[in-house]
Order: sequence, then C-alpha cells, then structure tokens
Amino acid sequence: MYEIAQMLATAFAIGLTGALAPGPTLLATVNSSLQEGWRAGPKVAAGHALVEVLIFLIIVGGLASVMQQYARGISIVGGLALIAFGVMTAIGSRRAVLKGPEGKASGSAFLAGAVTSAANPYFWIWWLSVGSAFLLTGLNSGLIMAAAFIVGHWGADFGWYTLVSGSLDRGRSVLSQASYRGILGICGLFLICFGIYFLSQA
Repeated sequence: MYEIAQMLATAFAIGLTGALAPGPTLLATVNSSLQEGWRAGPKVAAGHALVEVLIFLIIVGGLASVMQQYARGISIVGGLALIAFGVMTAIGSRRAVLKGPEGKASGSAFLAGAVTSAANPYFWIWWLSVGSAFLLTGLNSGLIMAAAFIVGHWGADFGWYTLVSGSLDRGRSVLSQASYRGILGICGLFLICFGIYFLSQA
C-alpha cells in the first residue's frame, strides 16, 4: 500500500510539472474558459487523458515487452529529459505569463484537449522518454503500480487545468501571476531532482 501511495505522489508531482508548462493544451484551457467557465478545465483534461489512455494501452498491450529490452537506456534518456525539462522550466518560470482569454472562444473543450495534446511534439517527447520510463518502472511491480502512475498523473492534469479555468472564471482571484511563476519554478527544481534520481537508478 505504501508503494502505491508513493507512486501516486510521484506521478502527481511529475504530471504537475508537465501540465504547468506553457503550451497548446494550457492555451486551450485558457481560451475555452471564456465560453464554459471553470468547467473548461476538466473537459480539456478529459480530452488530454483520452490520448494518454491510448498510449497506456499500447504500452501495456505489447510495446512494454519490447521496451523492457531497452529499459536501462529508456531510464537514462528519461532522466536526462527530466533534467533538461527541469532546467527549461526553472528558467522559463521567471518570465512565464498566464494570460486571460481574449475574444470569443468556440468549439469543444474536450476536443481541444485531445487535439492539442496529440499535435504537441513536447507531449510525445515526454511520453517516449519520461512517461515510458515511469510506466516500465510501474509495470515491473505489477499492473496496479502502472495504473497508480496514470491515476496520479491525471490527478495533476485535472487539478491544474481546473484551477486555471476556475481562476480565470473568477477574474484570476485564485491564481496570481506571481503564484504561477513560483509554482512553475518549484516544479522545475522537482524535475531536476527526479532526473538525477532516475539516472542513479539506471
């Protein structure tokens, strides 16, 4: 039970660093919040999660057995990617801007979450390096641990995107610019620490 809780916490922290990063999915949340208010966040996160379900099923359904042969290499690449993402996140946090939506939003927030995720190169780089490394680690301890990683990861996505849409819906009274930059900077440091840990385990 302790191992599952540990995986949930780790996945939440790692997932939060990815969700916080400025990108098309975050922009979709910001834009959709103009039309749907705080509900835009969970809908965008659900669309994002749908794409990740497909990746999870592909890895668990057979790709994992192939990837196991390169588990050490994947861990090394994942660790280096975490450190690189962490450095970029920490540096970028000093000038990061969480802008409110302008104009009129249109379209489905759910569809926007799925499309912006699938079309984002960062998303695929993350899953082919960091995400796959964590999934393989979880699968080595059983399917439940791999599922715990996904659940923890989604907790970060749904929590963050809901906070963003809710904050914008209330005129940014919940999340200030300084708070956003501070959280982003802390997450960058977390990424670097996790990357060093991964390299030590590899």
